[in-house]
Amino acid sequence: MNHIVTVTVDNSPMDMYVARPENATAPAPAMLVFQEAFGVNAHIRDVADRFAKLGFTAIAPELFHRTGRGVEGSYTDFAALAPHFGALTREGLEADVDATHAWLKSDAAIDAARVSAIGFCMGGRVAYLANARLPLTAAVSFYGGGIAPDLLPLAAKQHAPILMFWGGRDAHILPEQYRAVADALAKAEKVHEQVVFGQADHGFFCDARASYNGQAAPQAWALTQAFLQAYGAY
Repeated sequence: MNHIVTVTVDNSPMDMYVARPENATAPAPAMLVFQEAFGVNAHIRDVADRFAKLGFTAIAPELFHRTGRGVEGSYTDFAALAPHFGALTREGLEADVDATHAWLKSDAAIDAARVSAIGFCMGGRVAYLANARLPLTAAVSFYGGGIAPDLLPLAAKQHAPILMFWGGRDAHILPEQYRAVADALAKAEKVHEQVVFGQADHGFFCDARASYNGQAAPQAWALTQAFLQAYGAY
């Protein structure tokens, strides 16, 4: 069961795609699903639906809401999304994370004590940011750009164990960057796992992208489920 919920953030309506588990008899754990730069599109909705099948209530907020509503873009035309992507600020994203969390806490069908986050590309950065703000149970970040160097100081503030995926052939996130993230988390003595798929490119998990990797993606999904189960996310 899925539907759209709208909340107001900074005087702007923010739509959230919500996928709920079927036939739930108790409050469900929550999964915050943070979008790529291409919007809460079919791929992100599919990820949310996958989590609903695992028993989560999955919530995917539209992070471009300040510059447009229902923004979705083509994987072959990033330039068209540049005005939306360029308008994002850390403060705005933090407000969006807080508003999403506040909404789920108000929903009696959600177990607010078990909230996790996953994100892809820019959403991978947001999942890391959310883990520094919210009392999450677990967090998963796929090829999160801009964590190093911008957000390295937040390594010490990570609340929950975090699983991070990187592509060895990703020209957008270089090895020195993802190694810096791992080093910062290790120095802060945070529970973290770092997985590098040597033959994978940026966006390898998305089967709608040319960079989809049919070997890495299913492995990453299996590791994600095992990680979430290991730390009590569901």
